[in-house]
Amino acid sequence: MKQLVFATGNRNKVSEMNDIIGQYLPVVSMGEVGCTEDLPETQDTLEGNAVQKADYLYDNYGQIDCFSEDTGLEVDALGGAPGVLTARYAGETKDPVANMTKLLTELGDTTQRGAQFRTIICLILGGEKVLFEGICRGHIAQQMSGTGGFGYDPVFIPEGYQQTFADLDKNTKHSVSHRGKALRKLQTYLSAK
Repeated sequence: MKQLVFATGNRNKVSEMNDIIGQYLPVVSMGEVGCTEDLPETQDTLEGNAVQKADYLYDNYGQIDCFSEDTGLEVDALGGAPGVLTARYAGETKDPVANMTKLLTELGDTTQRGAQFRTIICLILGGEKVLFEGICRGHIAQQMSGTGGFGYDPVFIPEGYQQTFADLDKNTKHSVSHRGKALRKLQTYLSAK
């Protein structure tokens, strides 16, 4: 296997995937196999969306080896929200600043700020489907901080750290992040193939 096609059009995610596992297996975006449409994400769980996106790419683009991921921020005080709606929390524009502003407004001055990022990866390899999960516990900051990363990184502080994901250098972030954990499970699985 020479490469895996990642079922995303998000360049930040492709870059992050290559930072973590690129030296073992190059990751290319779905655009590189001609897929430019938005992938369906109509399920009510992260697992369901990850499977739906991988299935779509596999079924419509020549049964290629591929993987997808779906990630949600699950905030304890909000009953696990935004969860599956993480990217669209403040609306269909998927505006990260609007999403974080809404989250911080909803939490207000509560001290109950526990949260976790959860990533589900769905791999389809030779027609076989396997799921991998990565979880990073932490809490939501009182305000946005940092310029690195993307999405909710400026408001999420992982356990054991005082800085947000956006304040941490990318190697430190990858070593503790939800996506990094799920990818290392994927990498271990692929290395045994």
